[in-house]
Formats: sequence, C-alpha cells, structure tokens
Amino acid sequence: MLLFMVTIAISCEDKGSGEAPILVVSTKEATFEPEGGTSTFTIEANSKWTIENEALWLQIDKAAGDAGTTTVTLTTLSNDSGVTRPVKIRVIANNGQARVIYILQAPNLYPNYNLSPKPADATGMSSTAVELAAKMTMGVNIGNTMEAWRKNGDVIVSDETAWGNPKVTESYIQFLKATGFNAVRIPCSWNQGNLSDASKMKIDPVWLNRVKEVVGWCVANDMYVMLNIHWDGGWLESKELSDGTQTHNFDPSSSRKNVVNAIQKALWEQIATAMRDFDEHLFFAGSNEPAADNAQEMAILNSYHESFIKAVRSTGGRNTYRVLVVQGPGTNASKTYDLMTIPSDPTPNRMMVEVHEYSPSQFCFVDEEVLGTWKVPVFYWGAGNHSTIEPERNATYGEEDEIADSFNKLKEKFISKGIPVVLGEYAAMRRNTSNNAKFIPLDTAKHNKSVDDWTTFVTKQCHTNGVVPFYWEIGNILNRNNNTIKDQAMIDAMKAGLN
Repeated sequence: MLLFMVTIAISCEDKGSGEAPILVVSTKEATFEPEGGTSTFTIEANSKWTIENEALWLQIDKAAGDAGTTTVTLTTLSNDSGVTRPVKIRVIANNGQARVIYILQAPNLYPNYNLSPKPADATGMSSTAVELAAKMTMGVNIGNTMEAWRKNGDVIVSDETAWGNPKVTESYIQFLKATGFNAVRIPCSWNQGNLSDASKMKIDPVWLNRVKEVVGWCVANDMYVMLNIHWDGGWLESKELSDGTQTHNFDPSSSRKNVVNAIQKALWEQIATAMRDFDEHLFFAGSNEPAADNAQEMAILNSYHESFIKAVRSTGGRNTYRVLVVQGPGTNASKTYDLMTIPSDPTPNRMMVEVHEYSPSQFCFVDEEVLGTWKVPVFYWGAGNHSTIEPERNATYGEEDEIADSFNKLKEKFISKGIPVVLGEYAAMRRNTSNNAKFIPLDTAKHNKSVDDWTTFVTKQCHTNGVVPFYWEIGNILNRNNNTIKDQAMIDAMKAGLN
C-alpha cells in the first residue's frame, strides 16, 4: 500500500519567558495526491508545542516537542475511500499561540493497477532519447486500425476492421520494413470498447494481449514502435455533460482535471505492466493531440503528462528507463514553441516531444467546401506549383518558409537542448478518384507534384533538423490486404526527403 509522507520542520529557539510568544507556520494548507508525496512545512516557535489530530488515517511520529528544532513526519495511507478526505491539524504552543494546517487528499477514483512493480532493469535499455531518435529513419502510422470502433446499437464495440482496414498481421509489419520504414506508430484506443469494467477503467485482457502481439511483431522484426492512447473518445480533452454541452478539461476551474489524471494513471499502469518486458524498441506516447491554448492550460496538460510518466515509471523493470513521448499543445509546432514546458521525469534523458504537421490544412486534408469559412480546399502548394488554371486553389500560407521556420523553432527549443522531437503525423491528401476525393483538381500534374513536393519537403525538414518522421497512413498509399504499394510516388517522395 502506498504511503504519503509529509515532513514538517519545526524550528525554534529557547526564548526567555519575558519575550513575546512566537508561533509562525509557513503554510496554512496542502493538497496531496491520492498515491502520496512529500511536503515540508517550517514552524518557528519559542516554547514547547503539541499537535492535535483527529484523523485515524493520518499518523504523526511526534505529537509533541520541546523548544528547539524538531522534525515531525506525517504519514497517510493511500486514499482508496473514493472521496476526498480533509483533515485539520492544530499546532499548539505552550505560549498560548495556535495555528491550523488544512490538509486535503484527493481520492483514488480507480483501483491501483500497479500490482507487481519490479526493480529497475536496464537490460536492453541503454539508449538515451537522443540515441534512440538517431536509430529511427522513416516511420509510418498504422492508422484507422487499432483505434477503430463501431456502434452496436448504443454500445461502442472495438473493431480493428471498422474503418476499412484489415487486422494487422506480422506479414504486414515485415512488408513495412521491406518498403523502407524502420519505425511504426500505433494509434490505439483503450476506452472505446476495450474496457471489461468501465467503472474501474479496467482494460479487457484480451485487448491488452492483442496489442502486445502487434508490438511483439514489430520488436521481433527490429522495428521501433511508438504506442499511444489516441483520441479514445476524447476523455482527455472534454466531457459531454448531461445537457449535451461539453466541458473543457483544460479549464482551470473544471473539476475534470482530477478525473483525467485518474484515468491516465489507471490506463497507463495497465498498459505499462503488460508491455514492461519489451526492450527499447518500444516507447510510449501519453496522448494524441491534447488541446491547450495558454500557460494555465499548458500547466494542466503537464499534469496529465506527469500522471502518464509516474504511472509508467512506477511499474519498474525496463519501464524505469523506457523513452516516453509527451505531446505539445494541439501537437502544433508554434504553440509548442510558445507554451510547452517539459514535465518532470525521475529518469533523466528519456523524454521526447511530439508535434504533428498538416499545414496548410486546406491542402493537407480539407475535402469539403463551406464558403465564408476556412473550409475551402487547396490543390496547389510550393514554389513553381501554383496553378494559373485554378488560382483560387493555390496555397496562400503554410508554404516552404513557414514550415521551415516551425522546424527551426523546434530545433532551437528542444533538439538543441537534447530533447528529441517526433513528428507523429504528417500527410497531404492526393486528390483523385482512387482516394475517393470529393474535389478533383483540373491541373492534375501540378497537384500531384505539389503533394510529392510537400511530402519531400517536410520529410527533409525532419532529416535536416533531427526530427523523427511518422507518415500518417490509413490505407491510402499501402494496400494492407495484399501488402503492396498503392502510391509509389508518395513512398518515393518520402525517401527523397531523407537524402
């Protein structure tokens, strides 16, 4: 059972009886995490003192002391009561003074799943984050697959095939390697139809074993693999209320922060325990595209990151040294440069930052037209590729200079300081009938060259600046049914960026 340790330092001098009474407490309140932690309080007094405590769950090693300097340790058990528990302790000095410290401990909303922690094990885990990043050249997502789900009536059912792709096979992993990829990102759902007990956030062991199987195929074929919690129903970003409105989980006034941190802890304790024995080929990513728009929201996002980090590290074994990936706000490069601070990790040099690149969005993925809004498709991008046939479909922002500037900022803020960056997703839509595009460009040759040039340029920026690229593939460039390439030009464009 986890213990909560709080240290109170009581400093005083033996004062003469004629001196004014002194009892100064440096803090009036403290809020503690469910699993425990430490906090130090300074008390200055000039007489003997006692501490009054009515809580059975709060233990005090010294309830009284003489004048002088004394250290008092408070110990609480893990809060598995399901409710927040408050306690008010009183420090009472013989000189007639008294002070109150208000203590609040949040509850564990879900069971503890760190049931078999292991001693730290560095076997097969020698690479730092920088060294691991250098081993990865070209990465690819297995998108719209292990995060896929469907509805069966009102029930959400996990289904790898629900979004049009077959189940992942080892032969597909081998095909990816033969195509030129040496790293795989697995967007994965855990909350969407994969819980055997939703009230306890308990992951179905069948699903855990299935994910472990796919990870195992990657590792066995010398492929590096990044496993995450993807959108997963959006529980990390927002919660639908009973009146149909949404509460923003990054609002400092929202009580959802504690819930989100509890879910992070419960899920990652289970995922990390199940995957603990894999070597450094496996690394974890805490979320997907978490929203945060200012410093206050970034602080809340970092609390979610730290819950992920603590949960993984607490399971021990190889997870003590496993590389972990935390996401910038919105995985937007500019916001990440402006707002992101690196969360705390007890293991040094094992942290990466993740961003995504879909700029300009109208070129990369918008395939609908809503006049008067930003949703207007763009077909042509890059120097020499603008169309005179459809000038209204030319990109007006997000071209070479702006994208290069984003990568330069990432290099300045993170990479130059020994924190690698992962481009977890990037892709530009090739608009043709085989991709079921709603809008087909009139200048086909310039459009195709725009897509290829964008892909090469972004990949090149990754290669030049030390960013690890993972192309967003959802079955549009690779045929997963027969392990063949559907869009060779796209593969060639990626490879061209590595030269």
